[in-house]
Formats: sequence, structure tokens, C-alpha cells
Amino acid sequence: MLNPLDQFFEQKAEPVKSCLQYLRNFFLSQEGITEHWKYGMPMYYLNGKMFCYLWIHKRYLQPYIGWVDGNQMHHEDLMQEKRAKMKILLIDPAQDIPKHKIMSILAQAFALRA
Repeated sequence: MLNPLDQFFEQKAEPVKSCLQYLRNFFLSQEGITEHWKYGMPMYYLNGKMFCYLWIHKRYLQPYIGWVDGNQMHHEDLMQEKRAKMKILLIDPAQDIPKHKIMSILAQAFALRA
């Protein structure tokens, strides 16, 4: 029996599944980031504090990274929508993952937690 975290990733269809698994492995390869199952989704913590999460956008049906302190971050591709504190970065699973873009936003997020 899979734990809820692994089940979340395994139940997705391709290409969303591969995209989410790549993002999961990418975050877990960063120093100080740990993964937890919280609020029914994969949540990533940086040095013990909520940092970001992975989810699927209901309207666009694309995976996204939700940034916990997104309201303090500035990047042209971050979307606030109706969220007060968080911003999201949509990831098109049919395209190459924008690693440089994610790294740029990640650097901002790390700076907020420093």
C-alpha cells in the first residue's frame, strides 16, 4: 500500500505524472527541503517552515508550484489569482520544464527564508 504522498504522484496520468515527479525530485535535491503530506497535498518545507507545494490547476488542468510567500515574490510568470498570500507558477507538462525559471523563483524564496 502506497503512502498518501506516493499515491498522489502515482495516480496522475502522463504527462502530468512525469512533470510532478520531476518537480518532486528537484525540490528534494535542494539542501534543507523536506517533503510532507499536509492539507491533502505534497507540501515542501525549508528548514522546518512551509515553503511551497505541488497541485493541479482546476481550470488549466496543469501542474503548478504554489509558493507560500508568493505575495513577497516578483516574477512575471507568477500568478496571484484570488490568493491572498500565495502565488503559483503553472508548468506546462507538454513542454520542457523551465528549470532556470524555477531556480530564479527558488532563489527569491530562499532569500525570504534567510
